[in-house]
Amino acid sequence: MLSLHYGLRALRSWSSISFPSCLAAGMSFLRVLSVALGVVLAAAGTAFPPSSKAQNRPPDSDAPDEAPQNVVLMIADGAGPATFTMARDFKRYRQGKTGRLEGQDVRLALDAMKLGTIQTFSEDSRVTDSAAGATAFSTGHKTNNGHVGVGPEGRLLATLLEAAEQRGMATGLVATSRLTHATPASFAAHTLDRWRENLIAGQMLQSGADLMLGGGRRHFLPQSREASEREDDRNLVAEAEKTGYTVVTDRTELDEAGALPLLGLFADGHLPYAIDREGGDARAVPTLEAMTEKALRLLSRSEEGRKNGVFLMVEGSRIDHAGHNNDAAAHLRETLAYDRAVAAARSFAENDGETLLLSTSDHGTGGLSLGRNVGGKGRYAWKPAEVAEVEASHGAMMQAIAEGRADPATVLRRQAGIDSLAADEQKMLAEAVEVESDGRLEAALSEIIGRRAVVGWTTGGHTAVDVGLCGMGPGARRFVGHHDNTYIGEALAELMGFDLGALTAEMREGDQQAASAESE
Repeated sequence: MLSLHYGLRALRSWSSISFPSCLAAGMSFLRVLSVALGVVLAAAGTAFPPSSKAQNRPPDSDAPDEAPQNVVLMIADGAGPATFTMARDFKRYRQGKTGRLEGQDVRLALDAMKLGTIQTFSEDSRVTDSAAGATAFSTGHKTNNGHVGVGPEGRLLATLLEAAEQRGMATGLVATSRLTHATPASFAAHTLDRWRENLIAGQMLQSGADLMLGGGRRHFLPQSREASEREDDRNLVAEAEKTGYTVVTDRTELDEAGALPLLGLFADGHLPYAIDREGGDARAVPTLEAMTEKALRLLSRSEEGRKNGVFLMVEGSRIDHAGHNNDAAAHLRETLAYDRAVAAARSFAENDGETLLLSTSDHGTGGLSLGRNVGGKGRYAWKPAEVAEVEASHGAMMQAIAEGRADPATVLRRQAGIDSLAADEQKMLAEAVEVESDGRLEAALSEIIGRRAVVGWTTGGHTAVDVGLCGMGPGARRFVGHHDNTYIGEALAELMGFDLGALTAEMREGDQQAASAESE
């Protein structure tokens, strides 16, 4: 096989990033004891809790675990606890089980796999971003918001995917965002700035990953192409093909693909929201479920997969984006699409018997509330039926309005089942359209739909809530309980027999040698 593809054979050009050396300040043993006794708790109320390996380790973790042959790590980006309650209640509603005691047997694929919870804070904030959250999963280390695959001081950290490549495992990344977005990037790239997506695209090709499926074509095409966002003439699609990748761009091509390495770029940016595909041609873009099934099939049947096992990361990326937009219907449909992908992975793991399947979230987004104030009073209700009426994302509705295809009231009637608007709602929409503000229009759509569904939001950003952790298969008991997000990376490395510290040192030395050679 080609040298670039398998293993960590290519020297990376991280030399464009400054990696100053410094030591992270640790918390002393005596202080840990004093915190436990309550002596310092009031005085140190703003301090982040310690995230040492000792704290992460569950009580029975010294007991021997059965090592998994394969690991599938699934991440529901932006999904907080209320997200899955909404999805479960919606499934009950769709099945006609609307009574108070009906539908207790309706479950998500995740529900049979409950293990515990994860705390999500980053090195520099109680509220993490996706880059720091995913880096905690991929490396077992805290870092600052915005950092991808590097520590707080900016030094490279080896990832689980890179360790799996070194082991000779079949490796893959699947996402509904751009492949260069924070979560997938944190498993296969290293940069101080998550938004350097052109740099990240090149690094991901060098990572040796056997399979990458998602969006983000614009970061792989030369600047001469209309959709490109590169500032140079590099054609990473052509480079990928030259090194042996089959490149596919739609679902038909994905279905026909039969060998690795495989690069799937199904959109210039993010993949479309699931809710916006339901009324269109779903054959053009593969679902998260379809990509997950294809990835597991190809990776597990490859020579590397059969011999050394599989490492696959799957992200339901756009749950987060809908949360940022306070878009209840899109948030819900993305969560259901993610759960179908979990069901596919769970079926594979059950049949295989040697696969550890984990599902968690990097953080909550939007501060979703099922139940809210309406007319100044708290309502003891939330109405899945109202969300079921919505047939398009906020973005699709705003596009229809911006293009003059319909006025806001008509769009809400056609795509959200809202036949009449209150006077203050009409005013909100008129003012938003008059000032041509996407932000104000989106807020108005969220408020109008939220009033009827009795759904609220607290923020357009992330939240600090603990998130759920689910899993099954060999080694799953290691994850029972409440853990820091870094524990995911630590425990997976231990179960798979990876020495991420040694690989980090090796890769840093290689970077220094590359930088030295370039300067001569």
